[in-house]
Parts: sequence; C-alpha cells; structure tokens
Amino acid sequence: MTAELPGLTAAEVDERIADGRINNVPDAPVRTLPQIMRANVFTPVNAIIGTLFVLILVAGFPADALFAGVVVSNSVIGIAQEVKARRTLNTLAVLSAPKARVRRNGTAEEIGVSGVVADDLLELAPGDQVVVDGEIVAGFGLEIDESLLTGESDPVEKKLRDEVMSGSFVSAGSGLYRATKVGADSYAAKLAEEARRFELAGSELREGVNLVLRWLTFVIPPAAVLLLLRQLDTQDRWQDALQATVAAAVAMVPDGLVLLTSLSFITGVITLARRQVLAKELASVELLARVDTLCLDKTGTITTGEISLGGVVALGTTTEDEAAAVLGALGASDPSPNATLQAIVAHYDSPGWAVGECMPFSSARKWAATEFSGRGTFYLGAPDILFGSDDTDERALAEHAATQGTRVLLVTRSDVGWFGGELGQSRAPVALVLLEDTVRPDAEEIFGYFQRQGVQLKVISGDNPATVAAVARRAGISDTAIGYDARDLPEEQEALADVLDVTTVFGRVTPHQKRAMVHALQSRGHTVAMTGDGVNDVLALKDADMGIAMGAGSSSTRAVAQLVLLDNKFATLPRVLAEGRKVINNIERVANLFLTKAAYAVLLTALVAIAGSPFPFLPRQLTLIGTFSIGLPGFFLALAPNDSLVRGGFLERVLRFSIPAGAVAGTVTFVLYEIVRRMNDVTLAEARTAATVTLLLIGLAILILISRPLKPWKLGLAAAMAGLYAFNMALPAAREYFELDLPPLRAWVAVAIAAAIGAGSASLATHLLDEQSSEAR
Repeated sequence: MTAELPGLTAAEVDERIADGRINNVPDAPVRTLPQIMRANVFTPVNAIIGTLFVLILVAGFPADALFAGVVVSNSVIGIAQEVKARRTLNTLAVLSAPKARVRRNGTAEEIGVSGVVADDLLELAPGDQVVVDGEIVAGFGLEIDESLLTGESDPVEKKLRDEVMSGSFVSAGSGLYRATKVGADSYAAKLAEEARRFELAGSELREGVNLVLRWLTFVIPPAAVLLLLRQLDTQDRWQDALQATVAAAVAMVPDGLVLLTSLSFITGVITLARRQVLAKELASVELLARVDTLCLDKTGTITTGEISLGGVVALGTTTEDEAAAVLGALGASDPSPNATLQAIVAHYDSPGWAVGECMPFSSARKWAATEFSGRGTFYLGAPDILFGSDDTDERALAEHAATQGTRVLLVTRSDVGWFGGELGQSRAPVALVLLEDTVRPDAEEIFGYFQRQGVQLKVISGDNPATVAAVARRAGISDTAIGYDARDLPEEQEALADVLDVTTVFGRVTPHQKRAMVHALQSRGHTVAMTGDGVNDVLALKDADMGIAMGAGSSSTRAVAQLVLLDNKFATLPRVLAEGRKVINNIERVANLFLTKAAYAVLLTALVAIAGSPFPFLPRQLTLIGTFSIGLPGFFLALAPNDSLVRGGFLERVLRFSIPAGAVAGTVTFVLYEIVRRMNDVTLAEARTAATVTLLLIGLAILILISRPLKPWKLGLAAAMAGLYAFNMALPAAREYFELDLPPLRAWVAVAIAAAIGAGSASLATHLLDEQSSEAR
C-alpha cells in the first residue's frame, strides 16, 4: 500500500455520488409499520374470532361478544412490542455494522459501508470483511478466505488485478483494492440483509404452536357444524343454537397462545438488547436455551485479549541486543501487525533493516516470515512447529513456559527462504518470546455457572496445548489436566466426535478444524454455541447452532454470528442463557394452559352433541373462565423468571399434559352440569353457573400444576384469580351481565366434590403419563 495510490479526491467522490455510483445497500427486509400492523391484525386466530363475533351479533347476543376483545389486545400488544423491538434492533445493528477503511486524498478514513463509491480504494487487514466487490491494486501476503461464498476450504492468495468478492474476509496479510461493484449488485448487500433481518424463523416452539393451530383448524369447523345441527334439533330457537355453537367454538380457539409466544420472544430480544447483546433474529432467544455445548476460543474469551510482552529469552549464541533487533525488524516489516506483533512493536524499535520478501502470519500455518536483505530469513511462530529435531534443550524451555500458562513464540533464522507454505530448512533458534494474556477476573464464576447448568465446555485454541490447558485451569474449567494437540486429531467425523466426548482442551487448532469440531459435536446430537472474536473463528461461528461474537472482534465474525456482545463482556453470557431458558420454559407453561382449554372445549362439544343437552356455558361465561384461569395468569407466567434446564420434545410434552388434563376437566364439568341440571327446582342458568365455577376451579388447579416448582407468588397468583372471580360473583351487576344465577346449597356441595375430583384426577393423570414417558426414555 504505497503513497502512489492516494485514492479518489473529494470532487471525484461527489461526482460518483451525483451519478448514483454509491454503495447504497438496500435496507434489510424488516417489516414496515403497515406490514407489522397487517401481520398482527390479519392472523388466523383473529379471523376465527372475528367470524364468531359476527355470528354472535347475527344471533342477537351482543353481550356475548366480550370474547372479541382478544382481537384488539392481540393486535395492539403485538404491534407495540414488534415496533419497539424493531427500533431497538436497528439501533444496535448500527453499532455492530461493519465499517470500511477507504483511502481518499492520500489519507485513510473509516466510513460506513454505504458511503463507499465506485473506484474507491479500500484497505484490507486480517479479519476485515470485504464489503464491496473489487480488484486488488496492492498486496502484502494477502490471503482471502472465500469459503463462505464458494465452499473452498483453503484461503486464496490474491495478487495484483485479482478479483475479490464482497462477503469474503482476510485470513492473512494486508492489501488495497479498488471498488468495482457497489450497491445491490454486490454480495455484501445480501449479507447486510441477513445480518439485520427481524424474523420469527427456525423456532421449534413456533413450529409446534403452528402445528397445533393447523390441527384445530381442521377440528373446529366440523365440530361446530355438528354441534349446531344437534342444537337446532333440541333448541326452540335457532338463535340459541347459534349462541351455543359460538360458545363452543370460542373455547376451542387458543386465542392468546400466539400472542404470548411472540411476546415472550420479543421481550427476550429487548431484554438482551438492554444488556448490549444484539440478537439478529427472534429465534436466537430460543436457541440459547437449547445450547448444551459451548466452544470457547482462549484469546479474547477466557482471557481479556490484551496481549503484553512478558519477556524475551535469547537462545544459543544470540545476545539480548541481537534478539531485540530481530524483533524490532519483524515488528516493523508487517504494515498491518496483529495483536502479537503490536505487543512486540510497543517494546522494540525498528533497526531499519531492508525487507526483501514477507509472509504474514496465518492461523492455518501458525507462523510468519520475513527475508531481510543480507541477513537471512527470520521466522516467528509456534515453537512446536518451528523447532528442529535437534533443538532439545530449547524445546524444553518453551514447554516449561507453556505449562505456566504463558503464550510462547519462537524466532528462528535460516539462510533458506520458504517455498509456498513450506518452511525453509536448517532453522536456528534465535529467541523465545513470552507473552502474557490476562484471564478475565470473572472467568471462574462464569464458567462455573455454565458447568452447574449442565453445559459442557470445549476450549479450542490455536495456541500451545499446554498453555491453553494452564489458562483453562486458571479459569476454573474442569477436566483440563492436559491439552490435546489438534495436529493429532483424526479427520474422520465419527472418530473426531469420540475424541471430543472425552477431551475438554485442544491446542494448535486450525480454523477448518474448529469448524470440523463443531460438525462432529452436532453429529452427536449436541446443540453447539461457538464464541470468538478473530478471523480464525469465522468458519466455526458460521456453522455453529449459535455463533456468538465480541463487539470488538473482527467485522467478519460480527457478520456471521447470531449474537453479538457489543460491550465485549463475556459475563453477559450467563444472563443470555437464563433469558433463553425463561422464554422456552414459560412458553411451554402457557401452551399447557391454552391447549388444555382447547382439549376440554373439544370434548365438551362432543359430549353435548351426543347427549343433546343445552351447551353448559354462554360465550361470556367462557370468556370469564378463560380470563381468570388462562389469560391473565398466562401473561404473568410468560414473563416470569425461569432458568430450569430445557428438555427436548416440546410439543409431545405439552400434548402429554394438556390432553389428559383437558379430558378430566371436560368430563368432570359435563357430569357435574348434567347432575345439577337434573336437580329439582334448578334452572338452566343455575346449572350453567355451577358448571362455570367447577371448570374455573379445575382450571386454577391445572394452573398450579403447570406452575411447579411452586413459589409463594405462584400460589398467590392462583388465589388472586379465584378472588377476582369471587368479586365478580359478589357484584350484582356482574352477576347479571354474566348471567350467574346462584344455585341452591346442594348444587354447591356437588360443585365442591366435582372440583376436588377434577383437581385430583388431573394431577394423577398427568403424573402417571410423565412416569410412563420417563420409563420409555
């Protein structure tokens, strides 16, 4: 990158902007406000409720249209929360967005990607994402990793006039390229869209809920039609038959389930955003809770990432002054030094040696090299790669330092240069470079939390295995007695998975091995999260179930990760895990409530159709039951703290609870209703009141069952719901509106007995099914 390439002038930039030759990346396909409103108003559930609303008005019972309020609440809350989440995510996305370093008027400046114009000169350094398509005009050992675009595993060396594609990233070296394709024509536009998309995709929870809704879509219409036909035969007026049918259909619709599911996701995203964690899609919140394996890079994750020079040990006949001169020359030879070279440059001045050829450091090679005119070729890299077979004493020194947790590099000299990616022969040790990388002060507490929560940790690093193991021990990670040298890892996936099953710490891992390790863990059924901040982590981050990048990491890692820790605080991760678990566990609880309601409604509809009885409830009475036993408590449960371990099989487990619980509630309530209805001097309205109270009490018992483990506030919630219903019963105006006529004492005795039987039977049935399921597993 030479001064002869000053870049565009301000006038040339203005000319291109006026011509429209600017990298005007299209906005990500986030939903606009009208789209958000349509998506939250015109839903299948709202359509069903809206149709039933029209039917109840046609039947002449506007007082029974109270259930239609759920359409308004679903729509208003859904719209408000999604707009809030969109605003929050857009704000954080700006902080995480990649930047471009352009050269204009001979000076380098950092601008937003959208500010790049055609023919701009852009600088590249290790870890940088190529933001627009272009052509190389200067390079210094430049290697581009295009695996995210082409699938090609090896970095591609780029020379003058070679093409670079946006979306690839720099794995080694540095360079300068001229922008040839900007705007929507470049791959970067698509990548930016993916990075900022706001969507509800890839969620097992949502897929399960949607599957249930599809089932009910097939069940509700025929069940309602059969009930209507039966009621027309037994009722004197068609209006009463239609009223009964609407009551049954309303009960079968899990009206608040979709809202509370979406609300839980959105609230989770907003909660993470307040902690400076950018979740790029809503499903990320759910996926967090399913993670059972966390892969960690050492530098920047376990350690602070702030590398400092701890010392230099001259080897052989090399003096300290000679070692200092070599290190100063190596540091000055790379125009884009990595963190290691920066630590060296901070201590040693350049002796002014003339540089011939240079090979920048690569995570795959584990070494860098520079040929100095008349002085030979000097290599800097991993000791176990650069040492020769005869360097026994020097190797022992390096290994001892590594076991203390010190990062050790070796400088060697050779009269022979390198060939391609192959080292030169006859290398003589010059010096050991000892680097210090401080373990995060809260590391032991953080990793202890993950291990207590059943998350297994895998430390995979490019450093010496002994160094990595020592650092992992200092961080409190278990099973770190020794580190496994990744150069000995098998390539076959099954064999690799076997090693991963019994090993925690790995050193000398290449970027492609990191990705292979993620794949091997996934092949054993693990849900894998990968954390990283450097270019060597990009491939593993991309393929992990959950990629977690540091905000201060390279732009390429931020681009491919699902989560970005914008404040670089690794201590945020336990809270992230807890938030994900809260979302999944609470949605399951809420789903239990709503699907139990659907189950007992379907059963009641069938029993009434068979018996030819008047329907046990008016629509407004079912609204009362749903509000106090499902809707209000479900809202509190959906947002309550809950960090219980997450198990697989969401839908199976929900159905295993809700079907028997709903069957018990429906059967007991119907039997009670028929008994009370046949008592002397008991009116239909009084029998319906008895049925309403019975179903509410059983519903509150089911609420307590799904709230386990019980806490005082959960019992208080159920008691408060019962109290609110009792308050409505005590108010003459409320009793008149809901047509709650108090039955005689003997009916109340029957209600108490039925409620006790229903609560006990529901508890027993769900417990027995849980035991059978546990035995089957």
